[in-house]
Amino acid sequence: MGSIRQSHPIGKATRQAAGSGAQGGGAASPKVLRQYISRFPQASVLVIGDLILDHYIWGRVSRISPEAPVPVVHVDSESLRLGGAANVFNNILALGGKADLCGVIGSDESGRMFLKEMGATRSGRGGVVIDQGRPTTRKSRVIAHNQQIVRYDVERRTELKPAMQRRILRYVESRLRELSCLVVSDYAKGVVSATLMSELTRLAALRGIPLVVDPKVEHFSYYKGATVITPNHLEATQAAGVHGDDDQANNEAGAIIRERLGCQAVLITRGEKGMSLYEGDGVSWHIPTQARQVYDVTGAGDTVIGTLALALSTGTSMRDAAALANYAAGVVVGMVGTATLSAQQLSEALGHD
Repeated sequence: MGSIRQSHPIGKATRQAAGSGAQGGGAASPKVLRQYISRFPQASVLVIGDLILDHYIWGRVSRISPEAPVPVVHVDSESLRLGGAANVFNNILALGGKADLCGVIGSDESGRMFLKEMGATRSGRGGVVIDQGRPTTRKSRVIAHNQQIVRYDVERRTELKPAMQRRILRYVESRLRELSCLVVSDYAKGVVSATLMSELTRLAALRGIPLVVDPKVEHFSYYKGATVITPNHLEATQAAGVHGDDDQANNEAGAIIRERLGCQAVLITRGEKGMSLYEGDGVSWHIPTQARQVYDVTGAGDTVIGTLALALSTGTSMRDAAALANYAAGVVVGMVGTATLSAQQLSEALGHD
């Protein structure tokens, strides 16, 4: 496991249970964190979850419509990107890890475009299942002058039929021996169910590998026994039944969720306030944001969980993995749209030793 060196603190640790407020060790030095990044190619991660086709319409606004008080967007171009669980998959590949993808698309034009975006020679297509009874989830965003004007979605949120869930589990079982981590990317579009999570938790324990979950509030009860979950602040407070947006509310939510779900850790992302990590014995660790400028938070959670999975796959401590995820998020929020970063960009974001 990665060591924690107090000579290079990135955040501070507090033992809440004791109420002492004593500072503990921060994350490892940039030099040690770079060593973990160099091991990313050794990781093999399977991402299970909701597959989304992100559709971007890029344009400019110069007038308001005479028909309604809305801007008229003159379209310059359109682009497609892999979103949802597929963006987590893309982030892992971009960072140099090996990744596989498991989820559902429809037998429609969006599904065909999704597969085309994955590419004919890309790894990971074996777990992409086609469901004749539902559309491919597609999110279309209209963006003008680097600002999102509107988003419209095509989706079906009903739970997958048992036969489709069994196909997904059979695929996970077929890959299990090769894996260093399981990731669940839950966008509440129907793939993640109580039955599926129960089986994935069992399989991860059987293999002795981390199970990392990017959660949705309505499914929190599904995640019992996960290694770590990564809600944002709003999701965490809602799931815990805590009111407020201050540090105290965040701390209460983190402690409640960790105890309720029996997770090794809860990592709460907090936007401009950075992240907070809650581990056993009431210990929390608060990490300030590394973002220099925020253009777009779309997909930042996917980058966090992808980086976290790679770091845990290569033997880091939970604290060092969280620090790397925080640096990665700080890079991608400075990009417009669903974005990824390379291992070199992450290494450069760590600064000097």
